[in-house]
Order: sequence, then structure tokens, then C-alpha cells
Amino acid sequence: MTDQPENSLRDALADAIASNEVILFMKGTPEQPMCGFSARTCAALAATETEFAAVDVLADPRIRQELSSLSSWPTIPQLFVRGELVGGADIVGQMYESGELATVLGAPAAAASEPLPEAAEPGSAPPLQIENRLS
Repeated sequence: MTDQPENSLRDALADAIASNEVILFMKGTPEQPMCGFSARTCAALAATETEFAAVDVLADPRIRQELSSLSSWPTIPQLFVRGELVGGADIVGQMYESGELATVLGAPAAAASEPLPEAAEPGSAPPLQIENRLS
């Protein structure tokens, strides 16, 4: 038998990924990340001046479980661009520092030698938020 709530949650996650050009599944929110990996990934996106949707996986433990099953990626955060998994914090950080992240996002190229910022700069544009209706 199938578990209807989990299937509807998986469908909602897949829809969120498909409906947002850039979406980050993270611990906490961009304004208040709940782990260093999520904070650094948000900082990389902010440094590229990219608007992104964000989903707090801590809001419901089923989100993380279904997301990892859907993406076949075990860790959080998970960044998706145009429906494709880019990766987690380490991959996003490496891509940022090489300039590849800006290319993938279609953002202005940042200096390749520029280290990944620790936090988003004050006054940068807030990320696009989506309402978390995945429960």
C-alpha cells in the first residue's frame, strides 16, 4: 500500500522544485539560518544577487526525508536551479569560488578568487520566499 500523505508531500516538493527557478531547501530561513552550512549557501546566493525561494526543512521532519528520497541527496541544504539539483553547501561553495555558480544562476560573474562570504551583506535584497504548505 502507498502512504497517501507522503506521496502528496513528495508531489508538493516536486512541484515547488519545478515552480521556482532557484529554490533552496535549508535548515531555518535565509534571515535566520539554523546551521552554518545553510548560512554559507544563503551567503553565496546573496553574493550573486540571486533571488531564490527557500523552504525550512525543520518545519516538518517529513520534508527532509521525502526531499532526500526525491533528490537522492542525503544532506541539507539542497540547492535546485531550473528543476535540477546543484548540490549541497560544499559544492555550492566550490562553485561560487570558481565563478561557476554565477554562470549556472545566470548572475553577473563574481571574481573567481573571491572567497565565499560568511554571511549575506546587510542591505542586500531579501530572497523570494514561498509559503511552506508542504505539510
